[in-house]
Amino acid sequence: MNPEPPAPQRVPTLTEVVRDVPAPATDAPASSEAPLRIESDVAPAPLLASALLQEARIAEQVLVRLQPQIDVLFEHRMRDALAPHLTRLTTALADEARRQLATVLREVVARAVAEEVARHRAG
Repeated sequence: MNPEPPAPQRVPTLTEVVRDVPAPATDAPASSEAPLRIESDVAPAPLLASALLQEARIAEQVLVRLQPQIDVLFEHRMRDALAPHLTRLTTALADEARRQLATVLREVVARAVAEEVARHRAG
């Protein structure tokens, strides 16, 4: 079994490889064929800009048309998500208010009873 060769530290890019290829000799006979021309897959800039602008307009129109549905869906989802939390918070707030009210009522009743007892002793 042959051990695998170590991985290269750096792999050259295609442009580096093509750049390093020696140019053909100048004394070679001129070819009658035209050099190969590679067509770009990218549309010309004005066409591309026009297509992008049209796509942006269509996206905007779709969003405007869907906005009411999005709002209803958002509100529904928010209510569903918040309902249990709001119920828990409301319950906790009511319990805390009840405890504070009970404490205050006990203090008020104790003070009123103490005053009434003091009045009966004085009288």
